[in-house]
Amino acid sequence: MDEGNWAANVNRLHVNGGRQDKAFNVEGRRVAGPQQGFGRLYDRTFAIDLGDAVTPEVLVRDWRAHFGNFWPKSATFYGSSMSIEAGDVAPLTASGITTGVLVIYADDTSFSYMTPEGHMFAGMITFSARHEDAGTVAEIRMLVRPADPLWVMVWPVGRGMEGKFWKGTLKNLAATYGVTGVPASELTVCVDARTLWKNWRNVFRNGGLATARHAIARPFRRGQKSG
Repeated sequence: MDEGNWAANVNRLHVNGGRQDKAFNVEGRRVAGPQQGFGRLYDRTFAIDLGDAVTPEVLVRDWRAHFGNFWPKSATFYGSSMSIEAGDVAPLTASGITTGVLVIYADDTSFSYMTPEGHMFAGMITFSARHEDAGTVAEIRMLVRPADPLWVMVWPVGRGMEGKFWKGTLKNLAATYGVTGVPASELTVCVDARTLWKNWRNVFRNGGLATARHAIARPFRRGQKSG
């Protein structure tokens, strides 16, 4: 793997490109990998078979160029207008909660991002395509922990919502190439049942609570601007 495919090491995340209004849960935050999370560690894989409708290289090229367009309507990705590149920091809103991602790696057949502090989970997600005997398979693989005690409480529901979201994304991606009616598979494995109690203070950076505070304070910010 070429070093040019990797993001530079950063201590704090910074959003540019005119998206600062959506960056309140990303700007200045640190990246949070699996060891910075709180709850159990899960390895989750979602995949869909596209047959010979597209090559892995073309699929990932299009996926990187139009990443947020394949998401279900319950979420918005505020990436740049260009193709996803290593080092990109992008806000996003999912189920009413605003957070973001850091793209840590990107090449011709895969790209990966990590979550910031406050995100629903701490970890890494890789989006890839590969050639198998039956054709091209698109895959989303997650290595994640619920980020804090509150996210652990909602995990039983959040797990199902997350699965529905990514399977919907894969179906939207497949439909771009005329592939419909093919189910997306899901596999979830708990690879570490420990709770990382030392990280309980993550709750003070909870993205859901921060989004609520930001919404409550909106009228006051408007008053400051008008004054």
